[in-house]
Amino acid sequence: MAKDIVIALDEGTTNAKAVALDAQGHVVAKSSRPLAIQTPREGWVEQSGEALLQASLAVVSEVIERVGAERVAALAVSNQRETAIGWYRASGQPLGPALTWQCSRTADFCHALREEGHEERIKAVTGLPVAPLFSASKMRWLLASVPNGAQLAAQGDICLGTVDSWLLWHLTAGEAFCCDYSNASRTQLLNLHTADWDEEMLALFQIPRQALPEIRPSSGLFGYTRGAQGVPEGIPVMAMIGDSHAALFAHGLGAAGCVKATYGTGSSVMAPVSSARCDVKSLATTVAWHDGERLVYGLEGNIPHTGDAVAWMADSTGLSELPEAELAQALNALPASVDSTLGVYFVPALTGLGAPWWDENARGLIHGLSRGVKRAHLVRAALESITYQIADVVVAMRQHGDFTLKALMVDGGPTKNAWLMQYQADLLGCPVLRSDVPELSAMGAALLARKALLQLDTEQLRQFLPEHATFTPDLQRHGRLQKRWFEWQSAVQLARVPKTQV
Repeated sequence: MAKDIVIALDEGTTNAKAVALDAQGHVVAKSSRPLAIQTPREGWVEQSGEALLQASLAVVSEVIERVGAERVAALAVSNQRETAIGWYRASGQPLGPALTWQCSRTADFCHALREEGHEERIKAVTGLPVAPLFSASKMRWLLASVPNGAQLAAQGDICLGTVDSWLLWHLTAGEAFCCDYSNASRTQLLNLHTADWDEEMLALFQIPRQALPEIRPSSGLFGYTRGAQGVPEGIPVMAMIGDSHAALFAHGLGAAGCVKATYGTGSSVMAPVSSARCDVKSLATTVAWHDGERLVYGLEGNIPHTGDAVAWMADSTGLSELPEAELAQALNALPASVDSTLGVYFVPALTGLGAPWWDENARGLIHGLSRGVKRAHLVRAALESITYQIADVVVAMRQHGDFTLKALMVDGGPTKNAWLMQYQADLLGCPVLRSDVPELSAMGAALLARKALLQLDTEQLRQFLPEHATFTPDLQRHGRLQKRWFEWQSAVQLARVPKTQV
């Protein structure tokens, strides 16, 4: 039997999923496991590295069992980004919890970097603004959290990495310690212009190069499976890529003007650009991927609380007590049942604001409450907050000379809400193209693996891309919504703590 299956492991924040795709790119089997998140203190968000690994191995082994190991040609990995984990090289045991991308425990250190005048240089070298979101400050914290951490790391006895390198290490019994360019570019340690770890940034964040993985193209051989529970020996790992980057690849292979927004716990808005220009202060310039032939860059804004904002509101209004199907129906029906929010704006700065504000000291607020406000108005305000945050990032993107917007291509759980998608199209005044493939990040990683396996050009992958459902903007409503968008931005300013109080 031909080896025609690529299995993509999509290790996200709330779920680990494995998806088997056949030679036509169709999903033929899948498995999922939920993942727990711990918040031991205000602003601290962490996960168990062992739990991430165990769930990932479980879903991969289940899918392999369903399709048959003899059909599996390769594995591919897409992963939650910026989450940092450290482990001891000799044992593979973690130093402590994985510090997730939402974690803001390094906010004080990041504030000090800005006060000391380092932000402009960091942005020029890495493409990233100073924020607790990115991995470098988390890695520094991890080394400081264990005895002799810095010394052990300098000796090469400690490994520091993003989730892709953690999973690869254990999939290959420690033989491969690598990450891909997309994940490396999210650490704040990669020099965008040299495509290598940057000595100046390593010194600034006190991270020894010996502790970091080798950087490889997103599409290509990373190693072979060995000693991983439930996973047969010798399967090549042929792609690794950050999940938002993988989704952009699966939407349109990086075609100009096709801007991607992934709606999940948080959101990544990413546009392909042709250069590593880093002059848009409020946005990140990043490596979208390396397809085995060339680096492709991306302009990105990260928003920490989008789907999470709706989940918080559902908890706070009692909707989360409903069964899952009824909750989804309510989130569609309630916002459409009222004509407006009655002037209510929800700014979900639950652990601070991301792009384009980058204010980790901001805190969430519900502004404009009046006696007539009911649950439907609050739920609508939570959903509207997603669209406003994404629109804020798109406006910031227009400052980049390579940026164009022909359509917003969207994916993720909240995009199933048709009311939300139409509101987004009307607010932006451009078509919103929704992928109804829930496994889009997995599909992007699998496409990169298939490219390497079959030695294809990127354009030859177009036949495997999924179709999109289109939401066409109502341009009259677009004009009316600009006033609400302006009022939203005023509410954001109220959520921000004046600098004199920080």
